[in-house]
Amino acid sequence: MSQQSIKSDLFDQELKKICRLALKEDKAFKDVTSDLTILNNQKISFKIAAREDIVLCGIEAIHHCFDELTKLKKFKNIFLALQIHSQDGEFLKAGSAIAEGFGDAKLILAAERVILNVIQHLSGISTITHKFVVALNNDKIKILDTRKTLPLMRSLQKHAVVVGGGANHRMNLSDRILIKDNHIAAAGSVTAAIKAAKKNKKLLIEVECDTYEQVAQAVASNPDIIMLDNMSAAEITKSSQLIRAHKAKKIYIEISGGINLENVKDFRTLDIDFISTGAITHSVKAVDIGLDIS
Repeated sequence: MSQQSIKSDLFDQELKKICRLALKEDKAFKDVTSDLTILNNQKISFKIAAREDIVLCGIEAIHHCFDELTKLKKFKNIFLALQIHSQDGEFLKAGSAIAEGFGDAKLILAAERVILNVIQHLSGISTITHKFVVALNNDKIKILDTRKTLPLMRSLQKHAVVVGGGANHRMNLSDRILIKDNHIAAAGSVTAAIKAAKKNKKLLIEVECDTYEQVAQAVASNPDIIMLDNMSAAEITKSSQLIRAHKAKKIYIEISGGINLENVKDFRTLDIDFISTGAITHSVKAVDIGLDIS
């Protein structure tokens, strides 16, 4: 079963929009400090570099931010020479140059914070995802994200997960049926919820199960995916054996809940297909990237 992913053109459109809105939020066209302390047409050289080991994501933010600013009257026809040294998905060691350039000091400093904010955040996601993949060390099990994303940043964050070697779960509420505990409670049972969901013939049906008894009910109802939520390794093993014994159709197995970098390796040998974790998006730490001038 293939997982969804953000199309590169959609990612670029969203990245461009976020850069435009972020520059407006920062009032980058009205940098009073630079206007007072820097001479008009003063030129500087600059370098953007990784200050720790990272998996890079969001490199086009550099172009988008400068392009947006040079549309403004204040920066019209301003000189900027720019050289990009790295690309999204590239593993960079601390000290590696990402980009460097030479041009108008006021323009460069107006764009600096937004460029760094975007690249640091997205690279943080791709880097932690990469660490999960490495720690798991099993190509047969995919690391998935969740809908625990920052508002209006979902497509960017989910793209960063893919850049880091992970895969995307559903993008929104409309593109997959995911029956969770509250749906089961409202419907009355796992069986009743899946039966109702099957009125839709097009979308995948996934059901979240907290207990072995729920798994047994789910298996009998033939969903596409069963998510084993907050189960121990022993409970997962018992449940997966029941699911794999089902011959009517292949039911994929996803596990979730309480999985982190320290314990993800404990699930390496289990008979599962996916591990989903909100940690790679909702609480990710921005990586250290800096812009230095000379």
